[in-house]
Amino acid sequence: MAKNHFVLFDGEERSSLLPFTYTRAICDIRIGILRIQEKWNLFLGQDCSVFSHQNLQLKYPFTVQSNMIFINAAVLPDLSIIESIINLPIGHSLVNDSGKVIALNPDNHISTLNHLHILSKTSPKIKYSHAFTSITHPWDIFTHNGAQIQSDVKLMKLEPNGHLLEKDNKVLHPENIYIEEGAQALWSMLNADKGPIYLGKHSEVMEGAIIKGNTAICEHSSVKMGAKIYGDTTIGPHCKVGGEVGNSVIFGFSNKGHDGYLGNSVIGEWCNLGADTNNSNLKNNYSSVKSWSYSAGKEINTGLQFCGLIMGDHSKCGINTMFNTGTVVGVSANIYGGNFPPKFIPSFSWGGSDGLVPYEFEKALETAQKVMERRIIKLSDTDRQILWQVYEDSSIFRKN
Repeated sequence: MAKNHFVLFDGEERSSLLPFTYTRAICDIRIGILRIQEKWNLFLGQDCSVFSHQNLQLKYPFTVQSNMIFINAAVLPDLSIIESIINLPIGHSLVNDSGKVIALNPDNHISTLNHLHILSKTSPKIKYSHAFTSITHPWDIFTHNGAQIQSDVKLMKLEPNGHLLEKDNKVLHPENIYIEEGAQALWSMLNADKGPIYLGKHSEVMEGAIIKGNTAICEHSSVKMGAKIYGDTTIGPHCKVGGEVGNSVIFGFSNKGHDGYLGNSVIGEWCNLGADTNNSNLKNNYSSVKSWSYSAGKEINTGLQFCGLIMGDHSKCGINTMFNTGTVVGVSANIYGGNFPPKFIPSFSWGGSDGLVPYEFEKALETAQKVMERRIIKLSDTDRQILWQVYEDSSIFRKN
C-alpha cells in the first residue's frame, strides 16, 4: 500500500481565530510547548504539509501529492483520533457528532481550499464520537494550554532532570521539571507540584523569579528578576518576560520586560508591552466576558469568567497601558495613553482611549523591520506582502 501524505488545512476556524491567522496558518499556532504542526509531525512520524489561505500561500507553498489525507489544523492530535484518521476510507470525511470536519480522505485531487471545504461537506461521513481538543477562538489557546503542556512533555519523550538545577534554587518536585541543553536558573523558586515546568534550550530564569507549573519557557527566552509566572503559561521562543503572568501564551519574539499583569491572554509574535502594562481578566460583577469575534463581526460571549488580552503580531503598547477584559488588538497596532482603549482595536491602528487613527502602512513596516533587525532577522518580501494584505483586509474596521 502506498504511503499516506498528511496535510494540515485551514478550516472554517480560520476566520474565528483572527487576528492570529492573519499572519500564519492555523497549524503555526503555539499551544502548550509546541506549535500544532510540530505535534502532528511527532504523532504521525512525518513532516505534514500545510494547506493555508491563499493570502498565505507564499509562506506555505503547497504541492499536490498522491494519497493525501487532509486534517483540520484546528484539531489537536491524540492517539485515538490519529487511528481514526489513518483508517479513514478513501472518499470519506471524518466528523464529530455536531458535524465538525476533522479529516478528509479525498478520492481525487484537491485544487483549492474552497474545493476542499465543499468536498468535506458533501462526501460520505464517518462519525467520530470520542472527545477531542480543538481550537475555535483565540481564548481556546490559553484555556487548553496547561493540558497541552502536559501532553507535549509526554509527546517529546522528555526525561525529568530537575535535580540538575543549581543548588541555590528552591525546587519542589524536581521529578516534574524538564531542562534542555544550556538552560539555567539562579536563586529562583520552581514549584512543579501542579504540573511540569519546562525550560527550553538556552532559556534563562533570573534571580528571584517564581515559577509554578504547568509552565513552558521555550528556547532562548528569559524570565526577568523577580517575575511571578503562574501555571498554564507558555513563554514562546526568544521572549523576555517580567512582572506577573498567569494562564497566558506568548507565541515568540515578544517582550513583556517589566512589571505589570498579564492574565488569561494570548500575545502574538514581535509584540512589546510597555512597562506597567496591565490587563483585566475578570469583570467586577463576575459575569462571563464578551470579546470581539471577526467571524461574527461583533462581540460574542466567550462563556469564560476569566478572559484577558488577545493581541496580534507586531502590535505594541506604551507604558501604563490598561486593557479591559476580553480586549482584542489586531496586527501592527500602536496603543498608548491613559484610561482604557477600545475593547476592539483594528489592525494598523494608532492611538488609545482618546481615539484611533490609521497607522500608515510604510511607517508600520519600518518599525517592524527595526524590531526584527534587533534579532538579526530580515522582514522578507513575503512578510511584506502578507502584512499588506492584512492592511487591505482590515481597512473595513478602521475609520479614515
